[in-house]
Amino acid sequence: MYSQLNVPEQRLSRDAVKVWIIREILSNLIVLIILGVLFYLDARFSWKEWIGWILIGITAIYVPVAIWSFISPFLLYKNWRYDVSEEFLQLKSGVLFEKHQLVPMTKIQAVATNQGPLLRKYGLCSVSIETMGSTHSIPALPKQDAIDLRNQIAQYAKLKEVEQ
Repeated sequence: MYSQLNVPEQRLSRDAVKVWIIREILSNLIVLIILGVLFYLDARFSWKEWIGWILIGITAIYVPVAIWSFISPFLLYKNWRYDVSEEFLQLKSGVLFEKHQLVPMTKIQAVATNQGPLLRKYGLCSVSIETMGSTHSIPALPKQDAIDLRNQIAQYAKLKEVEQ
């Protein structure tokens, strides 16, 4: 009934790495500002000693997390793949744990493109695919590719719906 499925080969835009790194810089900056304010308040108002130790512990845990946040975008880009056929949408992602999803076209209910300010700056869009039980996303495609993919998925999903 179904054709042989190959490993997905379509890649995200290379600019996805830039967007993810900028996003990580912004979130790390916010966390560092909050930690800095808390350390200042601890020193200024002489909070209880255990609060200072908790702040030091949080900072010690946060440093490796922050370092990982600058490495992971490169690994995410390297491992993210997708493909579309008349029967399935295939998504493959994961850095430490690989995830390979097959979404039957017959189950797709809605498909949309999304674009926030960072994606817009680099001319990228994400494609969101909704089924009855879940939402799937392809995070960073060139805008025209995302629109074409959205239309292609919508057409395949509609064709499969009509055939049944």
